[in-house]
Amino acid sequence: MRPDTGLRLGITLGWAIALVSFFRYWEVVLRLRGLLFWTVVFLALYLANAAAIHGAALRSLTHPVWRAATIWGMLVLITLAGHLLVPSVRLFGLPVPTIALVGALDVGFPLWIMLRGLTETWPGRERWLVLGAIPIYLLVLMGAFVIRTPGRAYDGPLAPLTDQEQALRDALERHVRMLSDTIGERHAGTYPALVGARDYLANELARAGFAVDTQAFVVEGQWYHNLEATVPGSSRAEESIVVGAHYDTAEGTPGADDNATGAAALLELARQLAGARPARTLRFVFFPNEEPPFFATDQMGSWAYAARAAARGDRIPAMISLESIGFYSTAAGSQRYPFPFSLFYPDRGDFIAFVGNLDSRGLMRDAIGAFRRSVRFPSQGAAAPAWIPGISWSDHQSFWLHGYQAIMISDTAPFRNPHYHQPGDTADRLDFERMARVVAGLLTVIEQLAGS
Repeated sequence: MRPDTGLRLGITLGWAIALVSFFRYWEVVLRLRGLLFWTVVFLALYLANAAAIHGAALRSLTHPVWRAATIWGMLVLITLAGHLLVPSVRLFGLPVPTIALVGALDVGFPLWIMLRGLTETWPGRERWLVLGAIPIYLLVLMGAFVIRTPGRAYDGPLAPLTDQEQALRDALERHVRMLSDTIGERHAGTYPALVGARDYLANELARAGFAVDTQAFVVEGQWYHNLEATVPGSSRAEESIVVGAHYDTAEGTPGADDNATGAAALLELARQLAGARPARTLRFVFFPNEEPPFFATDQMGSWAYAARAAARGDRIPAMISLESIGFYSTAAGSQRYPFPFSLFYPDRGDFIAFVGNLDSRGLMRDAIGAFRRSVRFPSQGAAAPAWIPGISWSDHQSFWLHGYQAIMISDTAPFRNPHYHQPGDTADRLDFERMARVVAGLLTVIEQLAGS
């Protein structure tokens, strides 16, 4: 062993710890002061790495380390300037805030910097051994932090619906068809339809016996409304379980799966729990403006709600976002994932997914555990870094950004449904029997989170 092998191993251990911290604590950042935070942290680590390896040679400003650091520094400045000068771009025909893309760069830049640091640390064959170990290390981290869930995913035949589940199935289909077939496309560009959806939901809540609270907010001179139905708690009434769903659609789609199914499920969950006496307060909230161009901005309905709750100091131990829960397929290859999830999860889109960030891992495990104990239906769970595509794609993100733990319940939408954000996202393509089983299981999840 060379005399400096101990130093190189120490540096490699430092990068391993930094990578664990990065995966554990990286979160979606939508404020300028937090952008590219991890890039700056890893750049500082790289300079410390270089100082330990190269020593006095770094006194020369022409050293390659300084050239690399200058390039990264310039990329950071260019990225921030680009965000300020171009606040949004169009992807797949839809406007996307550039601040969300900048957040994605705060994944690529740190990993690039780390690889450069390790490349400079290890010479020759040892370099390739260390770099080759990184994917194995990442898979171990994934197994430890991301995919472990309590219980076993059900994988068997589905029993016939009970009479109660059949009634639930019919109610869900009625709501979905009203929102997607009768009312149709619902967003800022079809504002009367969005108002029609809001009024339908408010009337259905009133029929269930709720006094509906409306939270109004203004976006670009236009009024939008969150709707809230509350079941008061008892022994722990100061704590609230929030269950939410957005009722708007993307442009050019009737939005049956995304997200008439979530709104329909929320209506039926509220109706069935209207007379409950939970320990914690239950709040059922319908949000507008989840879809682009509002997604990942403070113009989302869920952002307005979470911001107001945080300003009041509301105690919300759990938020559940119901996001696209009606599309299922038992065909092989019908389910896709961002790499490397396909190594761990089934390729049939017949399950419901419980998804959270790493900070909400405990909530995700509690929720999927309760679901698996209550219903025999396929389910998969993941508590993953929020930068992985799909993990933050709904209203639960707004609650993360205001300090609350939150998860998403979803059929995985674009990773399964070929009609996602398309005119073909219609009610006739949905599986309401499976959806009813999911909602029946979620009823137990909410009851257990709320306590008795």
